[in-house]
Amino acid sequence: MEQNWQAGSEVIANYDFPGRSQEDLPFAKGDILVIVRPTTDPYWFMARNRNRKEGMIPANYVQERTVVQLQAMPWFHGKIKREEAENLLKPYQDGLFLIRESGNYPGDYTLCVCHQNKVEHYHILYKENRLTIDDESYFRNLTELVEHYTKDADGLCTNLVDPIKKAGTSFGTVSVQDFQSGGWVIPPGELKRMETIGRGAFGEVFKGMYKGQVVAVKQLKDNNRAEQTFLTEASVMTSLRHPNLVQLIGVTLEGGICLVTEFMARGSLVEYLRSRGRSVITKKDQINFATDTCSAMDYLESKNLVHRDLAARNVLVNDNGMSKVSDFGLAKHDNFSQEGVKFPIKWTAPEALRENKFTSKSDMWSFGILLWEIYSFGRVPYPRIPLADVVMHVEKGYRMEAPEGCPPDIYSIMKDSWDIDPLKRPTFNTVIATLNNLRSLTV
Repeated sequence: MEQNWQAGSEVIANYDFPGRSQEDLPFAKGDILVIVRPTTDPYWFMARNRNRKEGMIPANYVQERTVVQLQAMPWFHGKIKREEAENLLKPYQDGLFLIRESGNYPGDYTLCVCHQNKVEHYHILYKENRLTIDDESYFRNLTELVEHYTKDADGLCTNLVDPIKKAGTSFGTVSVQDFQSGGWVIPPGELKRMETIGRGAFGEVFKGMYKGQVVAVKQLKDNNRAEQTFLTEASVMTSLRHPNLVQLIGVTLEGGICLVTEFMARGSLVEYLRSRGRSVITKKDQINFATDTCSAMDYLESKNLVHRDLAARNVLVNDNGMSKVSDFGLAKHDNFSQEGVKFPIKWTAPEALRENKFTSKSDMWSFGILLWEIYSFGRVPYPRIPLADVVMHVEKGYRMEAPEGCPPDIYSIMKDSWDIDPLKRPTFNTVIATLNNLRSLTV
């Protein structure tokens, strides 16, 4: 089968290829390669490995790594009570349904279905990394479950006919099968786990080795609701290619879900700033951190992706001092809103806190706070103002002063990014041009 892969496409090896001539690029099963260009032979491509060695590869030995898409879940209503669900389902037409989070069993779900003028509530349990209602049929996600019971009642009071759609919110789910078919799954036996390097809301982060490369392994605790957030982060990362974004290498699905990413040896930017301070970090370092981060955000802005949690704690630093934006668990397409998610008040734009409106302009507000962190060497924003009073102060016009020694041009960017009117804030594309110019002038 002929392939039409473009330059820059990633492929993953399905088989070992030792190479047959000096022009060939040998590789092992599981290696990730980047297509450099097609050749006159449609079954062969010029490719590059992670050591930047180039050569010819046979197309039938590899598969393209494709973007994992979110699937819509219009019937999912999140955290609503039993009585609210029953009110939404009136007038109880047979087969009308919705799914909500279980009130009695945190982490599980409830399927609410109308039949014979009443509502039946079915407990959806999470067992052994699968969802089930009856301990007989098991599903990887809610979408699979809904598809199954739409075709066949299979023990329910009736099959699912018509969903009650949640207004105004776009929920999404990810199928683990999509990671498999997209070429993102790493066999667990090929991943060596080493020491723990951090702990997060969803689990632990380990240092690891994969095919001779040092990696970071983010392991999920056994929690179904967290699983969807985790897989959403991974799905977003499959679509991102930028030198200042932490790159996803793959996921493991057996024996617990793990995200495998490039390893950032110097850890989070905020800890790097605090632990080294003015005696080690130079003006050149600071402008580099600012420019690296802005470059990544300019890329996200160009793809209409909103990070929604930009802060120095979510920027990582590699061995060469380059900074990269990470933590895409909350990243969504522009103008997406979601209820029930808590955001860090000191970094979040007023309109996002007040109206749940997240855009690239709210990311720009957060970038201004991140700049303040960089030039204050990792101080917590709004020092001496109690957390509960920050929003009130900001909406009344208070803005932080420039950190000691901060260049006036940098503080000017901060002030512009903190305009109360989102439309008056600059774009990342505008700011990156300013920062690149400042970087060229900084010694």
